Amino acid sequence: MEGTRPNVKSHMVWSIMTTLCCCLPLGVAAIICSRRAEQASMAGDASRAEEASRKAKILNIIGLVCGIVLIILIVALQLVAAKQLGG
Repeated sequence: MEGTRPNVKSHMVWSIMTTLCCCLPLGVAAIICSRRAEQASMAGDASRAEEASRKAKILNIIGLVCGIVLIILIVALQLVAAKQLGG
């Protein structure tokens, strides 16, 4: 059917959450890719939309992992500091 738009996930909400909660630089890059996916989808360019969506997803996964690792490091450092002050 000609004239239909491809249904490609942009991952925009995930990108915004990555920016706000996990890793600012990767989140911003993911937002840019998400927006490109939306624009390509609106233009009917399925291959470009899928590529941008894939990049946004990868950036979000990396940003989430970085955020989790950072949280674990901060908690570990806080526990070490608390143990040293208490002992």
